[in-house]
Amino acid sequence: MNAPVDVSFFARAAKPITSYRKYWASRFGNAPFLPMSRQEMDALGWDSCDVILVTGDAYVDHPSFGMAVIGRVLEAQGFRVGIIAQPDWQSAEPFKALGKPNLFFGVTAGNMDSMINRYTADRKIRSDDAYTPGGEGGRRPDRASLVYSQRCREAWPEVPIVMGGIEGSLRRIAHYDYWSDKVRRSILVDAKCDLLLYGNAERALVEVAHRLAAREPVAQITDVRGTAFIRRATPEGWFQIDSTEVDQPGRVDEHINPYMTIADQAKAQGETCAREEGGEGADAPAQSQPIAFVANPRVKLKPPPREKTVIRLPSYEQVKGDPVLYAHANRVLHLETNPGNARALVQAHGDRDVWLNPPPIPLTTAEMDHVFGLPYARSPHPRYADADGRHDGPTKIPAWEMIRFSVNIMRGCFGGCTFCSITEHEGRIIQSRSEDSVIHEIEEIRDKVEGFTGVISDLGGPTANMYRLGCRSPEIEAACRKPSCVYPGICQNLTTDHGPLVHMYRRARALKGIKKILIGSGLRYDLAVQSPEYVKELVQHHVGGYLKIAPEHTEQGPLSKMMKPGIGTYDRFKAMFEKYSAEAGKKQYLIPYFIAAHPGTSDEDMMQLALWLKRNGFRADQVQTFYPSPMATATAMYHSGRNPLRKIHRVAASAEEAVDIVRGEKRRRLHKAFLRYHDPNNWPLLREALKTMGRADLIGNGKQHLVPSFQPLTDGGYQSARRKNSTPPGRAAAVKPPAKGTLLTQHTGLPPRVTGAGRPGGPRKPR
Repeated sequence: MNAPVDVSFFARAAKPITSYRKYWASRFGNAPFLPMSRQEMDALGWDSCDVILVTGDAYVDHPSFGMAVIGRVLEAQGFRVGIIAQPDWQSAEPFKALGKPNLFFGVTAGNMDSMINRYTADRKIRSDDAYTPGGEGGRRPDRASLVYSQRCREAWPEVPIVMGGIEGSLRRIAHYDYWSDKVRRSILVDAKCDLLLYGNAERALVEVAHRLAAREPVAQITDVRGTAFIRRATPEGWFQIDSTEVDQPGRVDEHINPYMTIADQAKAQGETCAREEGGEGADAPAQSQPIAFVANPRVKLKPPPREKTVIRLPSYEQVKGDPVLYAHANRVLHLETNPGNARALVQAHGDRDVWLNPPPIPLTTAEMDHVFGLPYARSPHPRYADADGRHDGPTKIPAWEMIRFSVNIMRGCFGGCTFCSITEHEGRIIQSRSEDSVIHEIEEIRDKVEGFTGVISDLGGPTANMYRLGCRSPEIEAACRKPSCVYPGICQNLTTDHGPLVHMYRRARALKGIKKILIGSGLRYDLAVQSPEYVKELVQHHVGGYLKIAPEHTEQGPLSKMMKPGIGTYDRFKAMFEKYSAEAGKKQYLIPYFIAAHPGTSDEDMMQLALWLKRNGFRADQVQTFYPSPMATATAMYHSGRNPLRKIHRVAASAEEAVDIVRGEKRRRLHKAFLRYHDPNNWPLLREALKTMGRADLIGNGKQHLVPSFQPLTDGGYQSARRKNSTPPGRAAAVKPPAKGTLLTQHTGLPPRVTGAGRPGGPRKPR
């Protein structure tokens, strides 16, 4: 019924993380919370920590927070783990708070990239941070992984530093940095760390920790998958493939003219012939040069083994000044992401090489169950509690509040959306937990988490409905190099049976004490329509009035650069959604998300999207603008103007290879304005653009027009639902309370949800 998760190539390719002999410190047992102070260490009977984890997030002991997962996994191996969360980075002293770690420092910026966490897509500073108590901003530095690593080195120069997390993953090679608008070096070089773990790090980290505990020098740990490090030269026994240029057919030798004398040939090459210039045999007659047949160097009878093959990418110095080579390097990296066939990569930075081993082997279902079944407190550390020991009000951590009653059922995503960083970090092989493990966690939440009201806010992960989906054939799965399993269409080798997920939903909502299970993760609707049973189950039992999905656009130009399905698939899903909602007697609504200013999007494309929104009655309140995250394929498009989904040439051969890039504040504002066509503040800009595009026919006061011809008095500003991150108007005006019945969520054009609330700010009406 479901994909054979544990009989794949990957399940047999690595040592289980539960098979290591525990470190001697396991005798101390599990800590209620991993210690954050010497007093907590003393209470546990510790004289020192074996590993100290430094993170840019507040410490929440929950399996949705990376540092909690890593800390508990290492604790399960027997190591004593301490945490330094959101330290003051102005000096090295806070990094000495727990003393010197016996084995290594583990460094991460946190669950989010620190730059994306702090800056909006318009490069404006956010005033809040969801991973900090009270949502307070400014508690972590820019490029936090880099800064923390340097401070750890300053605090204890001799202690190895192991970097991980999404920030390190996305910067493991030379990468385009949107915030400085230039290509930066690999974070390994700038941070001066000893080892970088990219992707899901449990497997690599467990091996590295045990090898360091066995006193193996960190410089000798160069054979662990999912790691990157610096070395001076390629070691012996490795076959190197040169991929430092594009449009290079390889060495081409000039054809030899059989009628040319030796002397003529020598002169043509700027040399002389000793035989004809008085040397030995000078009087001998000239001889013709025979044709020599040599083996074609492109024909290899036996290719070198992949495990001993490394691909040399263009160097940092090359890609820094050559956007075409940058796009080429990005394409090569993404082709080498399947753990079943990926080869090592190397990129020169001056006289040093950044070496990337192949990606880590995904965790099996049993290993996923082990990781998520560890003794998490499922709460923020007591340090953040208020006087009553609670984490509400000023001490609330917004990110924890959002996932407090949610359950992560899987990892990875095979969608391959070019603007998303999930594939670069977690990979495209789905790693699923067992149903029993998920049900047990729901029961844990029901029985132990304070404030639980019977509603599970989400059963999901990177996507809501890829649970236990995968390739039908382990051999094909291990050999495939496609960036997506669902674009341009769903692969014939992909299982799309949602049966296991439907069974889990039914079993979960039948649990005693569970009133409702909502699905809050993004839904891959092109997969969902393959299983009407799943759509019916989802719509009739697991939607709380509104369901968020992400078509991202309606036009084929940008969709082809995003690797997203056409809007026709959305229409199919919408019809099923409305049908099953009606059968259940419920009024429910879809909330589609769209992206403005994505590479490959023309002004005409945005105009057509705006017309589609108006025809369908959508009024977007919050607008997503393309945000170029490091190493994403769409970011390579943004920087280079080329499409890495196709072979890169020095001169673009077609419009598909050359990509229209939305640069500059004015054009980005225009694309956002099309998404918010209903906002009077945007009407002057839209009128000007429509006239320039020759579409003045869309200006008028009829239903067929996009924007009216009249202009009301406006303040020129935009107040979003997330008010702290709004762009203030030039002259701040008093914000009027919303009209009664207005819905301030994603789309104000939808009918308001009946909540029983009175007028804004007023008392609630009696029920």
